[in-house]
Amino acid sequence: MAKYGKKASKKVEKVMRERKRGTLKSGSSGKKVTSRKQAIAIGLSEARRAGAKVPAKKKTARTAAKKSASS
Repeated sequence: MAKYGKKASKKVEKVMRERKRGTLKSGSSGKKVTSRKQAIAIGLSEARRAGAKVPAKKKTARTAAKKSASS
């Protein structure tokens, strides 16, 4: 079974093209994105917001600690 949907791969493809052109900017800071990994993360995040088939973000130890502290 496919992990990511077609819509998600299209979003990532679009973001990677933006990165290559040098027009991809980071969220709050607005800095230019040069990292390939960060560009993919931005594409997947956009796809998630658009309702594409993308697995949920992996939970880190830090976010798990925050959740248990707030409960």
